[in-house]
Amino acid sequence: MLFSDIAMKINQRIEDGEEITVDLDLDNGEKVTCATMIILTVNGRDYIVLLPLDKNGQNTDGNVWFYRYLTGKDGEPDLEYISDDDEYEAVSEAFDEYLDEAEFDELVEYEDNE
Repeated sequence: MLFSDIAMKINQRIEDGEEITVDLDLDNGEKVTCATMIILTVNGRDYIVLLPLDKNGQNTDGNVWFYRYLTGKDGEPDLEYISDDDEYEAVSEAFDEYLDEAEFDELVEYEDNE
C-alpha cells in the first residue's frame, strides 16, 4: 500500500504512540471526539480513518468513520464528508486491506518470536 508524504508523516506519529484526536461537530449538534487510526492514500487522495470515542474515551461498538483528509489554505487539516458511494467503497476496501496487512505482520512477528 502506498501512502502520500503527509500520510506517512502522520502515520509515523501514530505508530510512535502519539494519540491524535479529532473533535467532530455532527449535523445533529453533537460533538464527538475521535481517535485517528491511520491516514490512507487511495487513488491519489488522502483519507482519515477515525474511531469515535464515548465519554470514557472508549470505542465499544467497533465503528470507524472515513473522511477525506485535505490540507487547508492555512496549512491546517480539513476533513470532508464522502458522499460518493464508489469513493467510500474504495476507501473501505483500502482500510480492509490495511487491516489484513497489519494482521499478517503481527502474525509473522509472533511466529518469529516463538
